[in-house]
Amino acid sequence: MLRAILIKWAIIALAFAVTAKLLDGVSVNGGFWAYVWVSLLFGLVNVIIGTILRLITLPLTILTFGLFLIVINAFLITITDWLTSDLTVDDFFWDAILAAIIIGLTTAILDYAFRGLKKK
Repeated sequence: MLRAILIKWAIIALAFAVTAKLLDGVSVNGGFWAYVWVSLLFGLVNVIIGTILRLITLPLTILTFGLFLIVINAFLITITDWLTSDLTVDDFFWDAILAAIIIGLTTAILDYAFRGLKKK
């Protein structure tokens, strides 16, 4: 179980690295440990605030066939930006929304690629 958590943590850090590389409006400053810190903080924000937001907006999420989850994830990325100086997101509408999409896709691809390591 601890192994799965650490792998998920590394996957989120890699997703932030890919996002910072692809988007000019998103940057992580401070090197390797900044990515580790930002991914940990994003995970905590996602678990605590994200769970509450997903429950509150469940009818809207169902109505939009799950697409509203992108807006929720963009909001969670913005909250993580507010909490740390290591992550910088310039604009909510374009940068945070695109970052949510890229992080979601990258995380899904890496989760699929490393699924065998998590189960051992």
